Amino acid sequence: MTDREKIMSPDYLEILSDFTLIKGLENPIRDYVSQPIDTNLVITYINEKELEPINITEFTYRSIPKVYGLMQDEPGEKPVFDPTPLMESGILQVQGAPLNLTGRGVVLGFLDTGIRYDDEVFRNPDGSSRILGIWDQNINDGPTPEGLLYGTEYKKNLIDAALLSENPREIVPSYDEIGHGTAVASVAAGSAISGGLRFTGAAPDANIAVVKLRQAKPYLRQFYLIPEDVPAYAESDLITAVKYLESYAISLLRPLVICLCLGTNMGDHEGHSILAGYLNTIATRRSRVVVMCGGNEGNNGLHYVGQEVEGRPESTDSVEIRVDEGEKGFIAELWGNVPISHAISIRSPGGETTDRVDFKAKETREFSFVYEKTKVRVDHILVEQGSGEELIFFRFVDPTPGVWTIRVTSMGGGAGDEDSFHIWLPVSQFLSGETYFLRSSPYTTITEPGNTREGITTTVYQDSNNSFYGESGRGFTREGNIKPDLCTPGVNISTAVGNKTGSSMGAALLSGICAQFMQWAVVEGNQPWMESREMKRYLIRGAVRSPDITYPSREWGYGRVNISRTFDVLAGV
Repeated sequence: MTDREKIMSPDYLEILSDFTLIKGLENPIRDYVSQPIDTNLVITYINEKELEPINITEFTYRSIPKVYGLMQDEPGEKPVFDPTPLMESGILQVQGAPLNLTGRGVVLGFLDTGIRYDDEVFRNPDGSSRILGIWDQNINDGPTPEGLLYGTEYKKNLIDAALLSENPREIVPSYDEIGHGTAVASVAAGSAISGGLRFTGAAPDANIAVVKLRQAKPYLRQFYLIPEDVPAYAESDLITAVKYLESYAISLLRPLVICLCLGTNMGDHEGHSILAGYLNTIATRRSRVVVMCGGNEGNNGLHYVGQEVEGRPESTDSVEIRVDEGEKGFIAELWGNVPISHAISIRSPGGETTDRVDFKAKETREFSFVYEKTKVRVDHILVEQGSGEELIFFRFVDPTPGVWTIRVTSMGGGAGDEDSFHIWLPVSQFLSGETYFLRSSPYTTITEPGNTREGITTTVYQDSNNSFYGESGRGFTREGNIKPDLCTPGVNISTAVGNKTGSSMGAALLSGICAQFMQWAVVEGNQPWMESREMKRYLIRGAVRSPDITYPSREWGYGRVNISRTFDVLAGV
């Protein structure tokens, strides 16, 4: 097999690591492919025959790619283009004179489900494409991008040739079957059709670069118990997608805005994943901005907070999970807070209870039940490599429907009434049925990588009445750091594939706003060394804040984004 075939093969497992992975192994791996990403980051694809079955204790937690889902968009009610969200965000105001900010000279990058490149909202007035390139990770018979080992890249000249042909997809076969990526790209960067009367995106003159992500391999779906028919994308492929988008900014010497509209509940919700680290690196480079959505998990009952009881050496929480009849399996992650440690026992819906387990530093337990067909595997890591925190990782296989109870005993804190631990269930689309905590918290529900510190994270609100969208994720991070940064319209947003609602729409609008500001700052030379942190501060200064809300807010961040008000602040108006 060629290296390209190995990377695409379901028989090769993906490991995230630094460059010492292979050389440092006691029994060196022989059948593998390495994909360098950055100075201290490499993805290694290893023949599964040379590895033990994937698990948390044998592999480090952060080396196993997490899996991300689309932040699902719901259909809206309005059948025609509605510019109101663009006006509420100040976008249309700065598109016009005297600023004329339309994203000109800026590259907007999307890693998503692809793009319907033949749609008029991605074309110039002469019919040519505004798309610089499409990297389709699923197609393996054309030229790969420079520095990457798989997929096929279609550059602008080939896309333009396809648009002139009778059968465009014979020349450029990449297509967005799902429509999510097309919706996001059109909101952020859709062309002004009929002078903006029929449609316009936030940055209608920006150039576009697109990655169509491939679906996660079967072994990751099986490990994380993700249904087969749900779109799911591996962290490793998101990382290579970011590398591809970054390469356009480098080669063209253009400012770059990366729009990331995927999310997961896997991880410590503090932005310590390998993807988050790479995004931090990109976000702090000059002329780069990373925008992330906050997810739609605020009201889904998928987050539990345990509290230590003041004055007691031990305290116990009964964490009840209501499991639906249609549920085939799910994972749960318990993240503790230093210096507290935790013991657990599990009670089935039928009343069987396991013995209490006081874990050692690194340990695995498997539980079965007399009257239940369920198997529960529990992996424990006292000090997880990326975060330094305690992690208890649960896999419920074939769970009996009903209420499962995890009794969590917190020990050794003594710091008073504070958060002792957090547990997250998977994002809602990764569950087969209505499975949730009976006593849940809507806070700290921003999906990863939205907790990445240096990027810009947005939640969403309904612009028709300025009310917070209840499904939107909410902050702060697990350790209390400020996320979200801002709040953006995200309800019933006009897109090229119909009206949509969700955090993806908010991130798309915010990405277009960042492209507008990057045009003013970098392309026009007003702030030529702009990067994500500065961009964030400028937008915060112009955000709209209500007098009855304390900021920063778990829902609103520092307020409702308004790019026009940012320029008012700069002008001293």
